[in-house]
Amino acid sequence: MISINQLTKRFGAQVAVDALSLEIPGGQIVGFLGPNGAGKSTTLRMLTGMIQPTSGSATICGFDLQRDIIEVKRHVGFVPESGAVFESLTGLEYLEMVAALYGIPPDAARARIEQFIAFFDLSFETLTDKLLGAYSKGMRRKVVITSALLHNPPVVFFDEPLDGLDANAAVGFKALIQTLAREGKTIVYSSHILDVVERVCHRVIIIDKGKLLVDGRPDELVATHNSGTLEKLFTQLTGGAELEQRAEDFAKTFRS
Repeated sequence: MISINQLTKRFGAQVAVDALSLEIPGGQIVGFLGPNGAGKSTTLRMLTGMIQPTSGSATICGFDLQRDIIEVKRHVGFVPESGAVFESLTGLEYLEMVAALYGIPPDAARARIEQFIAFFDLSFETLTDKLLGAYSKGMRRKVVITSALLHNPPVVFFDEPLDGLDANAAVGFKALIQTLAREGKTIVYSSHILDVVERVCHRVIIIDKGKLLVDGRPDELVATHNSGTLEKLFTQLTGGAELEQRAEDFAKTFRS
C-alpha cells in the first residue's frame, strides 16, 4: 500500500528526511516515532502531497507520489498535528465541504457524517449551531478525524491524533483504528504517547535526524534491545537515556 524508496527532503542545508526507504502493506497499524525534529511530520506531509520531496520516490496504492498526486490524495486520509479547520464554518458545513471535494453525494455524505458524530458522541445541534472557532480542541479533533475518513480511504495518516481527546474518545479512537486495520486499511500513526503505540501498533518505525533507526514488531524490538518497554527503547536509541540524571540535576537548582 505504501512504498518509499530513498525519500529525501532538504530545507536549504538542513536534511529533514534522509534517504528513507520502507514498505507498508495493507491491514497494518504502523507506529511512526521519533523525537521532535526527527522528520516525522515532514515525511507525512510528503506522503500526502503537501510538500514535494527533494529526491527519491514513493507510491501510495500503486500511484506515484509525484506523477499521480491527485490519485494519491483520493486514496489517503490525513489528520495533521495542527488540527486546523476553517473556523468561520460550522462543523456540518466543513464536513459537507470536504465530502463535496471528494465527490461524495450529499445524501451519502450526510449519512456518513451522522454515523461519525454518533460514534464520537457529538450532538447534531453542536455541528450545526456553533462555528468551528468556538469548538474545544477535542471537538475540533473529532471533526478533523471525521473529515479524514469520510471518503473511506485505504490509507490513513494520523499525526498526534489523541491530542485534545478525552479518555473515552481516546479509547473509541483506538478501537476505531484497530477495526479499520482489520478491514485491510493501512494506518500510519505518529505519536509521542508510546504506551498507546506499544499496545495498538503491529509494527514500529523509529527515525531520528531523518534517518531510519529501527523497524519491527514492538515486542521483538524491545526484546532484541533488552529495554523492557518501548519507551525505554526509544530513549536508548534517540539519546534520551540521560534524561533522568538531567532532570535530577535541574531539580537541584531549586534546592540550592
